[in-house]
Amino acid sequence: MDDYIGQKHLVGQGAILRQMIESGNIASFILWGPPGVGKTTLARIIAHQLQRPFYTLSAVTSGVKEVRDVIDKAKRNASLNSGLFAPTDGRSPILFIDEIHRFSKSQQDSLLGAVEEGTITLIGATTENPSFEVITPLLSRCQVYVLKALDKDDLLELLQRALTQDEYIKSLHLQIKDTDALLRYSGGDARKLLNIIELVSNSGAKVIDNETVTKQLQQNPVAYDKDGEMHYDIISAFIKSIRGSDPQAAIYWLARMIEGGEDPKFIARRLVISASEDIGLANPNAMLLANTCFEVVNKIGWPEGRIPLAETTIYLATCKKDNSAYLAIDEALAKVRETGNLPVPLHLRNAPTSLMKELGYSDGYKYPHDFPGHWVEQQYLPDELVGTEFWHKS
Repeated sequence: MDDYIGQKHLVGQGAILRQMIESGNIASFILWGPPGVGKTTLARIIAHQLQRPFYTLSAVTSGVKEVRDVIDKAKRNASLNSGLFAPTDGRSPILFIDEIHRFSKSQQDSLLGAVEEGTITLIGATTENPSFEVITPLLSRCQVYVLKALDKDDLLELLQRALTQDEYIKSLHLQIKDTDALLRYSGGDARKLLNIIELVSNSGAKVIDNETVTKQLQQNPVAYDKDGEMHYDIISAFIKSIRGSDPQAAIYWLARMIEGGEDPKFIARRLVISASEDIGLANPNAMLLANTCFEVVNKIGWPEGRIPLAETTIYLATCKKDNSAYLAIDEALAKVRETGNLPVPLHLRNAPTSLMKELGYSDGYKYPHDFPGHWVEQQYLPDELVGTEFWHKS
């Protein structure tokens, strides 16, 4: 673990995953982060350090049958080692599933029993938001840990280690003159950094500098996806351009994502979020259009999907903005966490039984439609929150 580069917020001294590993007892979890930041490596280190049986499946090539085969194997091993089908000491075999977001609902369903019973400890890896791509029952059984793109210092440490410890790279006797282009094209992705070194060295170059890196990547566009390295930065720029009512910038960042091969559903999903978060009550039709865009893109895919995406992007960027609903729900959630489960006022409660009526449930409730203008003054908040305002009209 001490040789692992990056993710100090998870595996540094005193961090949550480090504490779990040192205790020898880990629960199922999902690692969510961009490509090349060490999700698979971290899972393998955990299994090795805890001396657990380690099974791995790829969601691209595995189905329900493969999942069940692994679970059956884990049960047999547990039976041989402990006489129990499901270990209860937190030392169950680890099942690592790469790209778990690609698993269908039925494939994810097949994991539920084994995860619940402790037959396996699941470690999933995904580049997509688990709350959209992982079914709720499985998500509720797992913690989600967010991995970040590697920063400059992480990449430089990785580069130095590759030059001094990897036998093949050491034999090339490479000279690093400057690293700006190398780091820029790597985009926080360790795998891309190593791939670039390989690509440049295969060209016969002994000196790695900005000019050499840029030249090689331009000559070999297929060998390296130059538009994928800033996945999270570009989607951030895209959303912020819409929020800032700049359709020119928004359509540019959309084009960058399309040309880079981004998943159209990912873009459409972010448009739905933007419509509700940034436009909101200023134009409720924005949500309808964004949702329709998501459905259309889901049906037609590329290349025609670029058209409804562009239409929706420009529409949202030119809409009036209102984030009052977004602020209101966050303020209300904070108050709920602060005050806990405050009781519902008696007059607002249903009274389907005679006992509830005797206890005063629904007593004194005023039906608004019985009053002029379909409105009557009445307390709706819990007693402790009377007078509290969460929504502030823009």
